[in-house]
Amino acid sequence: MKKCNSREKPKPVYYVQDINGGTDDRLEAPREQVHISSLSQEELETVIRKLKMATSDLSSTLENQILSHQALHQALNDPKNGESAFKHLKQQSSLLGNMERLGLLGSSRCFIEFGAGRGKLAHWVDIALQDAKNVHFLLVERATTRFKVDGKHKNRDSVFERLQIDIQHLCLDKVPILMKKNLPVVGIGKHLCGAATDLALRCLVERNTAKYEADEEPPPKRSKTGLAEETDLVSESTKNSINEGKPTVPVAGIAIALCCHHRCEWKHYVGKELFSSLGLKAEEFSFFQRLSSWATCGRRRPKTETIQLGEASTDQKDDVEEHDLRDESSLLNSDNVDGLLSDEERENVGRLCKLLIDHGRVQYLEQKGFSASLQFYTSPSVSLENVLLTAVAGPTS
Repeated sequence: MKKCNSREKPKPVYYVQDINGGTDDRLEAPREQVHISSLSQEELETVIRKLKMATSDLSSTLENQILSHQALHQALNDPKNGESAFKHLKQQSSLLGNMERLGLLGSSRCFIEFGAGRGKLAHWVDIALQDAKNVHFLLVERATTRFKVDGKHKNRDSVFERLQIDIQHLCLDKVPILMKKNLPVVGIGKHLCGAATDLALRCLVERNTAKYEADEEPPPKRSKTGLAEETDLVSESTKNSINEGKPTVPVAGIAIALCCHHRCEWKHYVGKELFSSLGLKAEEFSFFQRLSSWATCGRRRPKTETIQLGEASTDQKDDVEEHDLRDESSLLNSDNVDGLLSDEERENVGRLCKLLIDHGRVQYLEQKGFSASLQFYTSPSVSLENVLLTAVAGPTS
């Protein structure tokens, strides 16, 4: 059967197995995971002491960059938008404001939205760039998505294309439109959960480490937007650069709203060098990534107020999916240490864990030639996951 749904579909030309997966450090892998709830008070205090020592030289006070962009002014003042939609719009407005502050909004670029979902962040970037020329959008999402907003841009000059692929296997140097246009890339994401952030960062800045065999490429296909994706559109010089392992796509900057640090994985984490310099290994990372949920789980809504997925509106479903409350709730149950720490102490420990993990990402980007920073981009009343990771290319990148 040529059209059987169960038949494995050919991989796209930009699929390279585990290209962004990181190193599989089997020797560094943590021992069998120990539930935090099973630790004695002395063992827990040892873990927390290591955390506080590791973060003692890190600035725990992030700069407030809660901005807005005029592109969302009308939507933010539309009374038809409910509370959940309003919170999403506030975050998107601040994200665009920060991108504008860093000079990342402009003509002749390709914006890549990682974990795009319905593509709303790219949608607002496009609205903000109404007068810009030669703007392309790549929306990366591994799952099939309903209620996409891409169709709203069919009559505009901007080009939208979806890449249905796991970020772990996405090779940007083999995406046909990037090979053809060679536009500066801006990587963006709103609440890119856990390890997906590390995969995206590696996807953007470490593409030059791979070499590819031409005979491994599956046959090219044509996208629904009518964009030609044949490899014969790519110049010979670009092909040679890829085969030699040279980067072909410049990265102008990055703006990713972070969340769900409890879903990070040591294998994929890009900040291992920071941990190593602090005398920390995979075992400590395993504790810290789970303890990071303490920063927010104590301030979630009570169970009776939690949105039920079956009854939620589309925007409310997005909000639940962004933070994966059910997953975090189950983690909290297995790592419950009631009585050992106060709520305030637990929240502080969780924030220190997030801070340490995020500083590892900042150091990684700085070592790759970027000027990187962390900042609050929205208030806790809008989103408890309110930290934005930004980076702009330095003169040597």
